Amino acid sequence: MNNMKTGKKEKYERINAVNKWIIILVFLPISFLVIYPLVYVVSAAFSPGNSIANLNIVPFGDGVTLDHFKRLFTETNFLTWFKNTLTIAVCTSAVTVVVASLSAYVFSRFTFVFKKSMMMSLLVLQIFPSFVGMVAIYIILWRVNGLDTLWGLILVYIAGNIPYNTWLVKSYIDTVPRSLDEAARIEGANHFKIYRSIMMPVIKPIITFLAITSFTGPWMDFIFPKMILRSPEKQTLALGLFGFITDKKNEFTTFAAGALIVAVPFIIMFTLSQKMMVTSFGQAAVKE
Repeated sequence: MNNMKTGKKEKYERINAVNKWIIILVFLPISFLVIYPLVYVVSAAFSPGNSIANLNIVPFGDGVTLDHFKRLFTETNFLTWFKNTLTIAVCTSAVTVVVASLSAYVFSRFTFVFKKSMMMSLLVLQIFPSFVGMVAIYIILWRVNGLDTLWGLILVYIAGNIPYNTWLVKSYIDTVPRSLDEAARIEGANHFKIYRSIMMPVIKPIITFLAITSFTGPWMDFIFPKMILRSPEKQTLALGLFGFITDKKNEFTTFAAGALIVAVPFIIMFTLSQKMMVTSFGQAAVKE
């Protein structure tokens, strides 16, 4: 009996060892393919020269320099691009969170005429890709003098965010017990107070997720800023940085330096929000 147990144990250990080596052999090349381009871009940001063709295939093989970062802040409008992009992303995120959460609360907790039809309309609007309506968007912004303005671009992003995010937040609110609403209403709370004091803390995880996704979308979007913005002082990070790698320019190292700076706030934001989201999900469990 002991010999059988020992044999099964050895067989199990051999299978685990084989599986371990298979996993290593499969995921090691995949990890290299994913990590190497990121490391290469980081090394390009610190490498001398401009052209990508002159860069060493070995990261940091050409030495280290800070000239590209100095050029960004002294010879370009990088700070203006950063300010414009931050304004657009923050305003889009804030307005999307408020409008989508309020709309979701209304659709989840109220009964009114055409409720189902309106929800289906939001879903149908989300089916079509945003570029399908680019001509219509351009004409509408031209009519309201929204072209070449930051608020016009913000309006476009908000309009695109509302349909799907309303469905997303409504689905989350539907899981919250109505007994919380009823208990608050017995205490004399009105609908807005229930939304602000009861609902918002409970749905904090989905609100955090919504705020992050609504912020990251406009941060490096290129298509709509290219269509709407014209003036150099209104450019965003995407427009400004992509200007370094056009047909007439081949300044990949400067582009890499700017991309590296743009990624730093993302890393900080995701690090902080990840901890907050995990904490929020842990505190958001509600039982009837």
